[in-house]
Amino acid sequence: MAEYKCFHCGNNLKSKDLKKRFVCPECGSRIFYKPRNKMKTVNSD
Repeated sequence: MAEYKCFHCGNNLKSKDLKKRFVCPECGSRIFYKPRNKMKTVNSD
């Protein structure tokens, strides 16, 4: 299950909550993005 974040209000949503309509229930925005949960660290030589 994918998690999305509303670009306008910052509300966290799951794909199950969105169902067929890709609209934020809080503000009505249609712009979403997938937030990064894990960051990769790289050591320099």
